[in-house]
Amino acid sequence: MDLLAASSLVLPKIAYFSILPEIVLLGGAVVMLAASSVVRRPMDHATATTMTVLIGVASLCLAIVQWVQVQSNGPHVAIDGAVIQDGFSAFIAILVSSAVIVAALVGDGWMVREKVVGPEFHVLTLASASGAVVMGEANDLIVIFLGLEIMSIALYVLAAMNAKRNESGEAALKYFVLGSFSSAIFLYGIALVYGATGTSNLPQIADYLSRNILLHNGLLLAGMALLLVGFLFKVAAVPFHLWTPDVYQGSPTPVTGFMAAIAKAGGFAALLRVFISSFGTLRMDWQPVVWVIAILTLVLGATVALVQSDIKRMLAYSSINHAGFVLLGLQAASAQGVDGSLYYLFVYTFMVIGTFAVISVVGGAGDGRHDLERYRGLASRQPWLAGSLTVLLMAQAGIPFTTGFLAKLEVIEAAVKANSDALAVVAMVTAVIAAFFYLRVILLMYSSSAGLAAAGDDLSAVAATGSGAGAGSGAGGVTALATTEATAVAVVEGESAGAGREPVAPSVVAAIAICVVVTVLFGLWPGPIVNFAHHALLYATSPG
Repeated sequence: MDLLAASSLVLPKIAYFSILPEIVLLGGAVVMLAASSVVRRPMDHATATTMTVLIGVASLCLAIVQWVQVQSNGPHVAIDGAVIQDGFSAFIAILVSSAVIVAALVGDGWMVREKVVGPEFHVLTLASASGAVVMGEANDLIVIFLGLEIMSIALYVLAAMNAKRNESGEAALKYFVLGSFSSAIFLYGIALVYGATGTSNLPQIADYLSRNILLHNGLLLAGMALLLVGFLFKVAAVPFHLWTPDVYQGSPTPVTGFMAAIAKAGGFAALLRVFISSFGTLRMDWQPVVWVIAILTLVLGATVALVQSDIKRMLAYSSINHAGFVLLGLQAASAQGVDGSLYYLFVYTFMVIGTFAVISVVGGAGDGRHDLERYRGLASRQPWLAGSLTVLLMAQAGIPFTTGFLAKLEVIEAAVKANSDALAVVAMVTAVIAAFFYLRVILLMYSSSAGLAAAGDDLSAVAATGSGAGAGSGAGGVTALATTEATAVAVVEGESAGAGREPVAPSVVAAIAICVVVTVLFGLWPGPIVNFAHHALLYATSPG
């Protein structure tokens, strides 16, 4: 009987073209890892970066081909309905592939400065990106979970890449423990949804809910709630945001930028597809919950960022605020809402990776100096770096003629048209609040009193130490104190004058330039990306 059952097993036809971008990303990671294991010397950073950029470009080109094919022939499912190839999936694949290219360039500069050898950073980046692409085209809850774990596990390891800093290992441990809980909750949600509907396939769930009226829907609602919790953890929405500040601060800065972009892209891609396409008939049940979560996320992200003195923690809360804006599109539960959310995710990817690229440079050797005072006078030390960060922060603040302005406008307009006027007002108020801490950094960069605050703190400490020495050795102690103070002044002045002047890797310059150009160019000429996001709505739950 067992042999008979085995002989009757029918395997699904594998449409490789539908999953080529993630095959290239994950396959490229495997090739890099295999190549580094068969040679005696570790793979140098230049080779690893070049290979990663080429793999990212290949994935990007394949995703564009998929986009063109969808526009010509329409969406279709593949691999027995497990994945769907449509405008939505191609959009996410293009976004993620672009993020890989820019993040690889940023990571190259960090590897050179920190003397990191080997392809591990790039391999994990590619693996995580492949998971995000899977989440974008998943047509089944099990496949979404698979993509979620591929993306997340690689990010856990990336967070611990800086072995020289204890904060990096601590950040990775926190991320792993909390991420494991969220994954378990998400998996339990899949089980409950399956128990209520008899399937984990997204189109079949939608079809079941449209054809049946559940007299007792507690099991389904519980499963839907647990799925929402799992997704909200990945996108750092309140109250599932507690991991974000510590992980952002402790992770290597290039990893932080990549994490902020990829985790939101993959998490929101799956969240939008599941709740808009599969649970669309139940939107009256989940819209109020998302409404409350969006308000909490917007308010907490903007207000708590005001009191941060570490720029990475400030941007962690800023990312929480950005997640609240993307949630506006989900709460609207409309085509325009999804359109606005996709546009927001695309432009945010370049804004956040470019911002953390600049922060990585300013952080200096060891990647540990991220106090806001370090940015005082940056414009006089390195004008191009300060100018780039100014543009990227202005875009995150939503200043007109940047991509960030139109991104916020799109989701707020979608909320208004969905009769969520109060939510739109809260979003606009928090945008004004958030502008303060962005402008604070900009003003610090163009301040002329570089290093005064740091000098005062250092001299106070030196004076205290010198006083103790003077008390013990009389006039000799006073002389030592004067000498020490003079030396301290010279050191502080030297650090203030030279901070941030260390050579910047050409790859990092290229990454920052790409992000700034995208932010400014498509802020002045938004049509191409707006149309791109609009046509990404050509997805369907059950294409013929």
